[in-house]
Amino acid sequence: QLQLVESGGGLVQPGGSLRLSCAASGISLDYFTIGWFRQAPGKEREGVSCIASSGGNTNYADSVKGRFTISRDSAKNTVYLQMNSLKPEDTAIYYCAAQALWGVQAVCVDNEMQYWGQGTPVTVSS
Repeated sequence: QLQLVESGGGLVQPGGSLRLSCAASGISLDYFTIGWFRQAPGKEREGVSCIASSGGNTNYADSVKGRFTISRDSAKNTVYLQMNSLKPEDTAIYYCAAQALWGVQAVCVDNEMQYWGQGTPVTVSS
């Protein structure tokens, strides 16, 4: 059974940076497509970024392109989301999720993700 634990959230000023971590236990993340999702207060959960299980392909929501970077460290069995130039509208609870999908396509569909972490809150405010 795959377990995911997010960390790294917190309070940051606009323009600042945070790095979120999604640490896995139980199974190697190398066999999973991994996505980061977020849910702001009063809004539906949305996809932020996705990384394929093979080949390193990535995908980003238009709202975060050029500011966020997803990556994985197989040795640490961890996926990261580096968030730069943060804006107040990035405020949300951030979740990582995994799907046992082998391939080079970075496609993460919310209702197809099989495992979810508990979320880590990010607040961007001055």
